[in-house]
Amino acid sequence: MRLSEGFWHTLQSVNTGATLAHCLEWMERLGWIANFDRTAAGDTAGPRPGWQFSDSEIYKLVEALAWEHGRTGDEWADKTLEALVDRIAAAQDPDGYLNTCYGHAGQADRYSDLSSGHELYCTGHLLQAAVARHRTVGEDRLVAVARRAADHVCAAFGPDGNQGICGHPEIEVGLAELGRALGEPRYLDQARRFVERRGHGTLEPVVLLDSSYFQDDQPVLAAEAWRGHAVRALYLAAGAADVAVDTGDGDLLDALARQWDRTVERRTYLTGGMGSRHQDEGFGEDWELPPDRAYCETCAGIASNMVSWRLYLATGDVRYADLMERTFYNVIAASPSEDGRAFFYANPLHQRSAANEVRPDAVNARAEGGVRAPWFDVSCCPTNLARTLASWQSYAAAVEDRTVSLLQYAAGELEVRLDSGDTVRLRVATEYPRTGTVRVDVLDAPGGVDLRLRVPHWAAGAVLDAGADERAVDPGWAATGPLAAGASVRLDLPVAPRWTRPDERIDAVRGCAAVERGPLVLCAESHDLPPGLPIEEVRADRSRPPVDTGDGATVRVTAVRPAPAAPGTPPYRPGPESAPDSGEAAELRLVPYHRWARRGGATMRVFLPAA
Repeated sequence: MRLSEGFWHTLQSVNTGATLAHCLEWMERLGWIANFDRTAAGDTAGPRPGWQFSDSEIYKLVEALAWEHGRTGDEWADKTLEALVDRIAAAQDPDGYLNTCYGHAGQADRYSDLSSGHELYCTGHLLQAAVARHRTVGEDRLVAVARRAADHVCAAFGPDGNQGICGHPEIEVGLAELGRALGEPRYLDQARRFVERRGHGTLEPVVLLDSSYFQDDQPVLAAEAWRGHAVRALYLAAGAADVAVDTGDGDLLDALARQWDRTVERRTYLTGGMGSRHQDEGFGEDWELPPDRAYCETCAGIASNMVSWRLYLATGDVRYADLMERTFYNVIAASPSEDGRAFFYANPLHQRSAANEVRPDAVNARAEGGVRAPWFDVSCCPTNLARTLASWQSYAAAVEDRTVSLLQYAAGELEVRLDSGDTVRLRVATEYPRTGTVRVDVLDAPGGVDLRLRVPHWAAGAVLDAGADERAVDPGWAATGPLAAGASVRLDLPVAPRWTRPDERIDAVRGCAAVERGPLVLCAESHDLPPGLPIEEVRADRSRPPVDTGDGATVRVTAVRPAPAAPGTPPYRPGPESAPDSGEAAELRLVPYHRWARRGGATMRVFLPAA
């Protein structure tokens, strides 16, 4: 699908015009790319810039460049990719091993630290970059480098080799995807081995973190929910889903669906964010979802969509596409700044103190802080965003037989090859999510085409107009009969703002409510409060519906000011002296969560206590 205007077209354009070059410049500046040059030259005895996993960031950028060139034909993206591949290929060992942190003079031995070394993790990202190149260009030097690296992994970790696993899953999805792309069953077999080896406590624990951090505490088949480090858990699930589908393992697929169900119901934030603990960037227990301590790493949102996409393709269940939309708009879109040169790593739902601005030329040592930063000490999110935005259109639709399902809405033209070999061309016109109208024109459809348009779970009262057939449609799918070229379909989704209440079992936000508008979660920022009024003292009148402002909403609020306590008085105290004073009612503007902190550092909250 080629986007023409609107929300995701803007984000893709910024990614193209700024983020790709921004990532390249930072990794050149910090010496991460030059690690490949030093390895190729045999100059590895001295200090090495970057963390042990920095190779993976170059591979994610290469993947982004591959998708970008395939999407737009951009010459800069192609030439930059080729130049990076030259440097990467030069560092590859004769047996296919490729890593700039281990296995060479002055470095630790290969695979000597499977818990924290990230060697296989880096290789997995190399393989995914090659898959993107193979899908957009075909066999080339990058694919050849990846093939040799995958062959090495199969030899080193096969049935007669090292029986270990990587502390950070990713090799599983890389092997499975490359095996599918190249028609090489050995890669899928090795991905299956890695999935089956997980969960038997073979990884060495790290300080203060047990085997659940690595998802090595129980086999994938036995788990009831995702736990431990969120990105690791989700990358593992994505790889396991590929293995389940390509090997026909229904038990494994059922286990992943079960884990998705429980995790989304009990361990996922309203924004779609996953990960409620800072100490391990990980999942909490059921209903442990504090808004102010939400970690919700941007990479976890990307990984969540990787899993949901695979489960959708395997099952056709619309709920997976619903969660993807929520995560796209409220986690992934929240991370980059408007200029595409600064990013959120963590995405909390409540910011208690206004953060200070960061220097535009400095590495930010902290992943959290309430201000988008140009780069991080661990800078996995910018490159992950780059590859995700460059490939966003690939998640917009799916095809089965003669039916095209529209999963995500954006204006543009879509060309789809049906199972019969016929090519269908569609034009989508929409200003979603500002408005809820989606129009689809059939430009070309030899033999006709059936359409299915996703109706989100919140869209009760949606209407489908297919010419002579106008009818109300329930959440799920709005389906048409066969359509020929020249036909038009219109779907109207009610995007008016609405109150959303959390489950009562979430202690941290009991008695609160949030406002959503269409797929967007809204939030209150201190920029829109009267001077001197803390955001913690705002109470919302939920008896009145939110008022639509076209891009957000306003709600009626009052300020609640507790009587001052004597110094040293505990915060919990009985008696009438603690009764609050309610101020006059006022209208408070709420803005889309993905835009928070664009006006500078601010306090912010998504969930508002009741008046």
